[in-house]
Amino acid sequence: MKICTLAGDGVGIEVTREALRVLNAVAPQFGLEIETTDHLIGGAAITAIGDPYPEETRAACVKSDAVLLGAVGSPEYDDLPPNQRPEIGLLRLRQSLGGFANLRPARAFPALIGSSPLREDVFRGTDMMIVRELLGGLYFGEPRGVNDDNSEAFNTMRYSVAEIERVARVAFETARIRSKKLTSVDKANVLETSRLWRQTVTKVAEDYPDVTLDHLFVDACAMHLVTNPSRFDVIVTENLFGDILSDEAAVLTGSLGMLASATIGGQIDLYEPVHGSAPDIAGKNIANPLGAIASAAMLLRYTAKNEPAAVAIDKAIEKFLDEGHRTVDIAKISETSVSTSDAGEIVAKFAVEFAQSGQARHAV
Repeated sequence: MKICTLAGDGVGIEVTREALRVLNAVAPQFGLEIETTDHLIGGAAITAIGDPYPEETRAACVKSDAVLLGAVGSPEYDDLPPNQRPEIGLLRLRQSLGGFANLRPARAFPALIGSSPLREDVFRGTDMMIVRELLGGLYFGEPRGVNDDNSEAFNTMRYSVAEIERVARVAFETARIRSKKLTSVDKANVLETSRLWRQTVTKVAEDYPDVTLDHLFVDACAMHLVTNPSRFDVIVTENLFGDILSDEAAVLTGSLGMLASATIGGQIDLYEPVHGSAPDIAGKNIANPLGAIASAAMLLRYTAKNEPAAVAIDKAIEKFLDEGHRTVDIAKISETSVSTSDAGEIVAKFAVEFAQSGQARHAV
């Protein structure tokens, strides 16, 4: 399996290194051969080449089986025109790979219940998957821009039935193998795009009679995420709403550093942790690599189609937490934290042990 790694900026470099450490330790245990190539994106690519998504990077990505991304962005590029900033490299990457469905899991790890900003009794039992449409809506709609005298800016939200239907099917299929509950989130009381969204999702639901569908306005969903998050199984929503809600759900777990994501549906799948580049802690070896490592597990699950290998990493992360290991972002004042590299080494060791014990296959 060919994997193109794009460490990117800030802590992306550090957490990607640990994700690869775990991936390379686990893969041989399940007969998987992995070949990786490293390329530039974001600020690192601007500095080296003057382009946030160089042609060499694009060519390497589309020739791979999957792309593993670290993080993109740095304050030093904030004065560049919008179409030249590091984040544009990420949007262009997504477009070139064609993935239209972003999957972001968020669940309550028993060992970290106390780290959530929510009360334990509210957060306990939470286990959700947010499916975000990724290639439509305000982020890509045209026309967009600023008028000549800079007195007005405008963006366009657009969705077609085809765009909504394809991501809805990913969400229904995901719900079908979980708890068979799907919540579709929109703003159908105000937006025409949301009314089309609700109509289309309702129509697709006819093909999934075993999945229970309900609808929520985005503001109501945001409220329920902090008052009753365990009510959700799978949430599907459009690009902007999904961006906001998935970050809200991620924070509930206690740290953005814990969360993984997968972007699927195109020819090449993309995997990345939810957190940003965190330039304030970059290079200090204190970033939490668990989100990046969990993203590697998702790569094994969705691209390699190797559930036992993915389970080995998932269980290793659980054991890491259960045994009291903490990176600085999730450590309490009284707890000793481990470094980024130490965390990667410990999880890799646990994952190999779990694989060799045969428990990963048994768990599946």
